[in-house]
Amino acid sequence: METPFVPPLAELLADPHPFFSALREATPVQKVEAFMGAYVVTRHELIGPILKDTTVFSSRMMGFEQVMPQELGEDVLRYFRVEKALLSSDPPLHTHMRTLVSRAFTPRRVAELEPHLREITRELLDTMLAKKEFDLVADLAAPLPVTVIAELLGIEPEHRLDFKRWSDAIIQAASFTIRDKRPLADSIRQLQTYLESTIEQRRRIPRNDLISALVEASEAEGGFLSTLELIDFVRLLLIAGNETTTNLIGNGMVALLRHPSEWERLVADPSLIPNAIEEMLRYEGPAQSILRMTTQDTEIAGVPIPKGAQVMLLLSAANRDPRKFPEPDKFDVTRDAQGHLAFGHGVHFCLGAPLARLEAKVAFEELLRRVRRVSFAPGQEGHIAWSETFIVRGPLSLQLRAERR
Repeated sequence: METPFVPPLAELLADPHPFFSALREATPVQKVEAFMGAYVVTRHELIGPILKDTTVFSSRMMGFEQVMPQELGEDVLRYFRVEKALLSSDPPLHTHMRTLVSRAFTPRRVAELEPHLREITRELLDTMLAKKEFDLVADLAAPLPVTVIAELLGIEPEHRLDFKRWSDAIIQAASFTIRDKRPLADSIRQLQTYLESTIEQRRRIPRNDLISALVEASEAEGGFLSTLELIDFVRLLLIAGNETTTNLIGNGMVALLRHPSEWERLVADPSLIPNAIEEMLRYEGPAQSILRMTTQDTEIAGVPIPKGAQVMLLLSAANRDPRKFPEPDKFDVTRDAQGHLAFGHGVHFCLGAPLARLEAKVAFEELLRRVRRVSFAPGQEGHIAWSETFIVRGPLSLQLRAERR
């Protein structure tokens, strides 16, 4: 198997799709040393079945422990070494853990959040659109989901900015370009200390929030989850609850700005927004890849894969597979994007998908009510700073201008 040429990191971060396309069209499965030595799978028809086969393809490689650098120090790394972790567990443990929190994310419960979501969004837009030039990420895409997940968890308003900083520190620890990871350790320690204290408070005085519900469910089973495992659970909900939506809104806006005819379609017919959200997810999803580990010798598309091998599933490549989506590099808000893998597939399908979809829908609906046109601020279009990891993808900042209605 010939090792593919991997472009320079800066080129990959700016636009990974030409490389992903070349991988996908060359062969369905390739071992890429530059990608953690993993066997990289790029075609849609292969990734879905792999994600459903938890017996052969284990999620043990998906934990935070796998991506945390040694520079953080042993006192921080130990926070991520937990036996019962939702992200890196397989059934039946994963199934049991998911039931502890799934009631908070049912379609009905999420739908009930919409009026409050609109209220938060309108307040953020009032501040954002009062400026001649604004940062969509800092002013809307980041604070909206952070506010919502913090409220669900029961985090005090004065700690919401801390929560975003703490969440960002964990993502940045897995980045390629940040050389010195040690300063990030302080933020991770602060998050750990805060959650330890909060969980202990909820044990003594429960509230009507998600942390209390997790503590209560665990204690009803004789302490099913340790404090460290409860913290890991909450940490995952925090990161997934804000990074996913932030990147979805940011990526979606970039796609619309680069395809102005599609923006005009939404202006003319805002009822297309829910479908446009699905196309945003397909075209430039917030999660780029998922890792699995083989539990036995196997093969994928005829390629032998040894036991204990890392398998990287490139969701971004699968979502632009022409075998599944005709003209996959075309952004079309009327496309039937059903079957995209932006939220994964199988038992690990993103728990917060309904919430992320609703937050993005509300954000774009409220924005389109206020503005007629949005454009890149001078100098921004060709110089977007993207997230510096292949785990997630989204603009770190997005300087824009808007023409009010």
